[in-house]
Amino acid sequence: MTSPTVFDQSAYKPSTKLLEGKIIAVTGAGSGIGREAALTYAAYGATIVLLGRTTEKLEQVYDEIEAAGHPQAAIYPINFEGAVEKDYQDMCNSLDDAFGRLDGILHNAAELGERTPLENYSADTWQRILQVNVTAPFLMTKALSPLMQRAETASIAFTGSSVGYKGRAYWGAYSVSKAATENLMQILADEFEEVTNIRCNSINPGATRTRMRAAAFPAENPATVKEAAELMPLYLYLMGPDSLQDNGIQFQG
Repeated sequence: MTSPTVFDQSAYKPSTKLLEGKIIAVTGAGSGIGREAALTYAAYGATIVLLGRTTEKLEQVYDEIEAAGHPQAAIYPINFEGAVEKDYQDMCNSLDDAFGRLDGILHNAAELGERTPLENYSADTWQRILQVNVTAPFLMTKALSPLMQRAETASIAFTGSSVGYKGRAYWGAYSVSKAATENLMQILADEFEEVTNIRCNSINPGATRTRMRAAAFPAENPATVKEAAELMPLYLYLMGPDSLQDNGIQFQG
């Protein structure tokens, strides 16, 4: 596997109107990196579709966007663990009615699962992690791609992980799911490249101060890892027109 492309966060200076008029869906938008990305995209002019399981958290992000005077967001609660293909088609119909197109998707929602040897790994947890981390992005992308093809250009960004590049002990289904995510991104990038206006890339955010990171490394001092805001230049770059030439690339935050 080729090494990820390291993105120079400090060197990228996006236009203040980088995402003006764009419609961008963000999964896991209620907390962590998803929340930060939703707020950042809105600050640069995008209308955000906030997707996640907990309506209360989505409403808080919605209120922050509104209070800042950014374009009014939309809330679409969905439980990726239980959602089936019809749920994603219903999502497509709702977004079609509301916006008529979609300019971007950030696939950020994920579950960590158990940190334990595979011989002790719960089958139920295995199924749940693969459902949320792999099957849900696949079904959502499949359902929403017709809306993205109506955009002048469109971008899909998947969230990767270092354990998706090389499996490590005790990371179980999460590691497997992130390897699958990279493969899914690459397949879509190849399939979309010649026949659509959609580009697909992935972001490995690295060690970031989130609730998932705290669960994975409970003894770690959170002050020693970067905040999600430090990653936003890369997240902006991949959603905006400056990345039109990038497709099928793994980026390191």
